[in-house]
Amino acid sequence: MHYIDGFVVPVPTANRETYRKFSEAAAVVFKEHGALSLVECWGDDVPEGKLTSFPMAVRLEKDETVVFSWITWPSRKVRDEGMKAAMADPRLQNQGEMPFDGKRMIFGGFEMIVSA
Repeated sequence: MHYIDGFVVPVPTANRETYRKFSEAAAVVFKEHGALSLVECWGDDVPEGKLTSFPMAVRLEKDETVVFSWITWPSRKVRDEGMKAAMADPRLQNQGEMPFDGKRMIFGGFEMIVSA
């Protein structure tokens, strides 16, 4: 089964188009380094929870939107090698300032166990 890198990030709502362009450019780099796909989803119905929620997890501010994204890789091995290569790729290094607060990004690698 495939391997997934998942992300939840707060993005200033005014940066939607900048973030979209940033992600499209990053997708090219990740795919060249072995990723099968990169998906970015702009929050549309993301309620605040009482105990936990996406907004609470990223300390969402009033002028921000939650983005949920993932990168699909063929395997953990390809991901480890591809992620390292992508992070060192000058195209990712030279994109300028990130259009979001990376300190509040949540991320992790996941072994897929069901795909239906």
